[in-house]
Amino acid sequence: MMLMDKPSLYLIPTPIGNLDDITIRGLKTLELVDVILCEDTRETSKLLSKYNIKNKLVSCHEFNEDKMKDKVLGFLESGLNVGLVTDQGTPLISDPGYRIVDYISSHDYNIVSLPGATAFVPALTISALAPQPFTFYGFLNAKKNKQIKELETLRNHPYTLIFYEAPHRLIDTLNNIKDVFGDRNICVVREISKKYEQAIRGKISEVLASDFPIKGEFVIVVEGAKLEFDFNSMSIVEHVNYYIKDGNTKNDAIKLVAKERGIPKSIVYKEYLDNNK
Repeated sequence: MMLMDKPSLYLIPTPIGNLDDITIRGLKTLELVDVILCEDTRETSKLLSKYNIKNKLVSCHEFNEDKMKDKVLGFLESGLNVGLVTDQGTPLISDPGYRIVDYISSHDYNIVSLPGATAFVPALTISALAPQPFTFYGFLNAKKNKQIKELETLRNHPYTLIFYEAPHRLIDTLNNIKDVFGDRNICVVREISKKYEQAIRGKISEVLASDFPIKGEFVIVVEGAKLEFDFNSMSIVEHVNYYIKDGNTKNDAIKLVAKERGIPKSIVYKEYLDNNK
């Protein structure tokens, strides 16, 4: 295997549990890059040690990512290839790395993202819920009031929704989803790829009543909303009014319509304003 001719930043997925879940290309890239940026040098050292890879590790996490941008650029300008990993899974996916990728791409350096482990794909495929279309949301806000507001904007989202959650917040988050969405079908998946991997399926109330260990990493897969209308048959104004009648403010309704239709909020606002002059 050879790296790119021009110095590049390589985003290298690492196992989410089972250390065997790394690609041959991922291992070769970890060997060949000149320096590896990692979220926690201790975690990355365990992986490298298993595969007898010796390379320079530099700490790069959410708290120093802004400070590291110029250092990474300096590596590339010096002709060095840089690998970026996080503790588990694919960099940037609910993990650090975006600010560095944005900065490096703005300086016209090549970025190579390797395919590999990420938790939400196996969680979705074993959930027994509609696999597409889906929306990966990641972590909801940890504060209850802000989390509920986030959930309210997603209540009528028709696609399967995927969230990550920490064990100590899992039950509160499931209760909040139930309160806002109603008692939908969900699948809670824990410890993906590890010895105690488990998928708990059913209505939210049934999952909450289940006896399963609140330990490990959790993915929550939630059934999409079963809408009573097809917004494609509605005008933009009718669509906004539907959400206002559903209890949303005018501004929140406009945001929801823009998101569902995939159009700028300004277009929805102008259309609604022009109609209500």
